Amino acid sequence: MPLLTDTIATPQHAPRKMHGTGRRLRRRALACAAAAAGLTLTLAGCAQVDTTAPSTVRAEAAHGAPAKFGTVDCRKAKCIALTFDAGPSENSARLLDILKEKKVPATFFLLGKRHIEKYPELVKRMAAEGHEVASHTWDHKILTKISDKEIREELNRPNEAIEKLTGHKPTLMRPPQGRTDSNVHEICKELGLAEVLWSVTAKDYTTNDSALITQRVLDQSSRDGIILLHDIYPGTVPAVPGIIDALKQRGYVFVTVPQLLAPGKAEPGKVYRP
Repeated sequence: MPLLTDTIATPQHAPRKMHGTGRRLRRRALACAAAAAGLTLTLAGCAQVDTTAPSTVRAEAAHGAPAKFGTVDCRKAKCIALTFDAGPSENSARLLDILKEKKVPATFFLLGKRHIEKYPELVKRMAAEGHEVASHTWDHKILTKISDKEIREELNRPNEAIEKLTGHKPTLMRPPQGRTDSNVHEICKELGLAEVLWSVTAKDYTTNDSALITQRVLDQSSRDGIILLHDIYPGTVPAVPGIIDALKQRGYVFVTVPQLLAPGKAEPGKVYRP
């Protein structure tokens, strides 16, 4: 499969095929104008994107109905979320063993083609062991470069496959390479999906050195962080025990992405990043 990258790319202005009546181009222009107006931003796709931090979600929810925090109150605890993209893979069973031994929940953003369809029992196990199972699209197509019809297919197919295996339809997705725009947001809202980016990356697609992967994560980690790793690469899973142990020693509590937002919830069509 093609190399996966967690680099959020800068704008690409090469000519591209237009779909429909040019609505996507107009929506993209509006998104750029909104960005220029001073929203909280992160680079993604060809535009800058407004994102919402976990602390903001928690604070807004606290003003509403009586709070329900689940197992951890991340207003008080030093929470961090461990996430894995592009699985399941031949390494996922070992990863699940480690997470079970360490009593750490994770969020898995799964690919459909050659992954969910190849390792359905691992998808079931992820859900059964308390991990959050989410989508990373069906075939890792860059959503900002394809038609609306293709975007819906990329998002619907893994959702349907995951729901069939686990009984639960995903509410979270991570766009390949973090590339997203206002059009993707609209389609995600239509499909009941929120987008989740990250604040910590080990760039584990560039190295099999587990010690280096560990150090990169530790150097970037902070409260409310969302760690991006890929369990498809050989150096990543061996790094996980050391990452967990070191962050626990620093006082971190590992949570899933939904738990990081509690008592708030991810809203379809919005993008979340610390």
